[in-house]
Amino acid sequence: MRNPRTILSLLFAAAVSGCGSSDGPILIGLAGPFSEQRGISMQLGAELAVAEINDMGGIRGRPLELVIEDDSASTEVAVRVARELYGTPGLVAVVGHLNSGATIAAAPIYNGGSRPVVQISPSASSPQVTEVGPYTFRVCPSDLVHGARLAEWAWEEVGARTAAVLYQNDAYGRGVRTTFQQSFEALGGAVVSEDPFVAPLPTFEPYLLRLSRRGGADAVMIAGTRAGAERIIATLDSLGVSYPVLGGDGLSGIESSDVDATGVLISSAYLPDRISPRNEAFVAAYQAAFGDVRPDHRGAGAYDAVHLLARVIDEVGPDRRRIQRYLATVGTESAPFQGVTGVIAFDENGDVPEKEVVIGVVQGGRIVTAVRQ
Repeated sequence: MRNPRTILSLLFAAAVSGCGSSDGPILIGLAGPFSEQRGISMQLGAELAVAEINDMGGIRGRPLELVIEDDSASTEVAVRVARELYGTPGLVAVVGHLNSGATIAAAPIYNGGSRPVVQISPSASSPQVTEVGPYTFRVCPSDLVHGARLAEWAWEEVGARTAAVLYQNDAYGRGVRTTFQQSFEALGGAVVSEDPFVAPLPTFEPYLLRLSRRGGADAVMIAGTRAGAERIIATLDSLGVSYPVLGGDGLSGIESSDVDATGVLISSAYLPDRISPRNEAFVAAYQAAFGDVRPDHRGAGAYDAVHLLARVIDEVGPDRRRIQRYLATVGTESAPFQGVTGVIAFDENGDVPEKEVVIGVVQGGRIVTAVRQ
């Protein structure tokens, strides 16, 4: 595989040199866990968008430049990163953070002070994210949609009437767990067990042995991240127990892990096999730049967020308050944005309520759109 950093460096050098502006670059912050695989996709998607924008002449003749800060997916680090980005001279918006906990922790910083700055998360799905303030937006659906969609699929397509839930005890995990349980029970299903976990948990074996002794379940729903899901699936395999497994978009990336995740069902706001000319062009450009890898929902969301911000800045200029005011009208007073993840149209809370959640399935080392039986 070609080195993404080398390729992007060449793209940026060529793009920026063609802008020919003496006013200096327009700065956009990018905040996420870039030392982790899930953050790498987000960073590459944002960098590809910037390269494309600059290759077309930048914004009003000025190049766009990312100010990249790694938040380690930590709430404490996210607050520090938010303060640094907020105070960066010339910075007009932030794409981030990636996970719900970091996004919620950082949001009061971006929304506060005398010069609040827009933050757009590509993938933070907790319902609490956009309750913090008017400068916080996201381009992905909330857990209210993910949980309901997973419950519907479990009931209608898996044929599950009982489910066991293992959830990561953070904002994301609790959000998916709650909405899944409410929706599944409303359909007539029963959640026979629900167990929280945190990353340092030594083993999932007690939870899964107890579930087996109680008669098992028709499906296991994992509300967490890839790391936890890998351990759960490996434990099921070691115990010789097999259940249909479903999970939220936090499981993205499990298709390339060492555990056999074949058949795992995953909800997502975006899959690379989405049929649309814009998405097909994006996937082709992504693979041309980074080799035989496909973008996930985080990379696609970051790509859309950067291109959306470019449109807004081109309309109103690099002014923090004007950017927020224009963004708040996208889909109402101003045209919706046609992104690779679908149509972006914000409601009064900075959410995208019309965006769909699709169900993917792990097959052949990839996540592909699941087909109804």
